[in-house]
This record gives sequence, C-alpha cells and structure tokens, in this order.
Amino acid sequence: MKFAIATLTLAATAALAGAVPANAKDKPEITAPPAIYQAVVDCRTIGDAAQRLACFDRTVGEMATATTQKDLVILDRESMRETRKGLFGFTLPKLKLFGGNDEGDKEEITQIDSTITGLRTAADGFMIYTIADGAKWKQTEGRTPFPKIGQPIRIKKAALGSYMANVNNRPAVRVMRLP
Repeated sequence: MKFAIATLTLAATAALAGAVPANAKDKPEITAPPAIYQAVVDCRTIGDAAQRLACFDRTVGEMATATTQKDLVILDRESMRETRKGLFGFTLPKLKLFGGNDEGDKEEITQIDSTITGLRTAADGFMIYTIADGAKWKQTEGRTPFPKIGQPIRIKKAALGSYMANVNNRPAVRVMRLP
C-alpha cells in the first residue's frame, strides 16, 4: 500500500512538473513596437500626400526628440552583436533586449577572441586577465599558461555554464567573468 501511494505521488509530481514549462511556453510574447515608432509606420496608410507628409514630419520629429532625450534607443544588428559580445560571460535573464535569440536571430555568442591587455595575480595565486574590451576574467583552476600582455586569448563557453580560456594556443584553463 505504501509503495502504491509513493508511486502515485511521484507520478503526480512528474505530471505537474511537466505541465509548468508547457504553461510558461504558452505565455504571449510582447513584440509590439514602441508607440512612437508605430505612429511613423501608421503615417504610410494616409492616402492624401500632403497629410501623409505632415504626419511623417510630425512623427519623425517626435522620434528624433525621443532619441535625443534617450526615451528611445535605436540599435542595429551589429550594435546588438557587439553589446552581446561585451556581456559574454555574465548570466543575464532571458530578455529580448538585445535580439533575444528569437526565431529571426539565431546568432549566439559562444566564444570571443581577444588580446590580453593586462595581467595580475589574485590572492589565491590564479591569474586575472584583462582583455582588449576591458573585461576581466579570473582563472579558477588549472596550471598557469604563462601569459604575457599582447598575447591572443580565446574564451569559449564550456559545460554547465562554465568558460575555458586558451592563452596563446596553450591548453585551456577554466575561467570566470569578473564584474
């Protein structure tokens, strides 16, 4: 009898655990463009040329003001890629802030290639590398690869959210991104 109750409880727990992700997946995504942008797009539907031009002049002026006041930020794909590259190594929530890796943007940064611009030894004896973009990476295990400023460094995503760094094509060492 105890075995049957335990089996039933386990089955119910598994069913509920499987249902939660399905419900989370069905949440509607917020994909509507900003109202100020939509106002410019809506001007295209005006039939009269003079009214359409007046609409464009008004809404583009509002968009320019919003951009100047930093209420609206416009990024192209390359700017988003560079921003994602700069955030490589940090754990961020899944937001569609920088493209979000949705269906239209499958690009994910899995490695960066850079140059060592600074070195120092941490209190625990492991190296802290500063790379060309200013990011700091601390070695967390492995032998010191005897780095020198100016040498190339490749940092790759590894298993379970970890990162590995190859300095000057030497064997990889485990590293973590420092804030």
